[in-house]
Amino acid sequence: VQLQAYGGGLVQPGGSLRLSCAAEDNVIGIDVMGWYRQVPGKEERELVATATRDGPTVYSDSVKGRFTISRPRGTNTVYLQMNSVKPEDTAVYYCKVRRRSLANSFEYWGQGTQVTVSS
Repeated sequence: VQLQAYGGGLVQPGGSLRLSCAAEDNVIGIDVMGWYRQVPGKEERELVATATRDGPTVYSDSVKGRFTISRPRGTNTVYLQMNSVKPEDTAVYYCKVRRRSLANSFEYWGQGTQVTVSS
């Protein structure tokens, strides 16, 4: 599964940005799409938000109420609307999807997109 992420850039504190990540719409079985981020100086990627088809949407406490994840029905595109951004939101953002078949499930990462929050 090839994932293309777009939308990163420089934004001022309090501003907004929208990230998007798309796999081909003819890929079947993608049931979870989400966003993670890796902040400077840390090795691990932390959860930002995930959206499960016909299931729950999950947000980290640090972004709850400010960020919104969405996945239009019938597509393999996921958006992350980032509002009221803060300097601590600066990170490389990655999308990740899970694709399930009858017997297996696999996870795929997209390339990162840099988000920098600074005045």
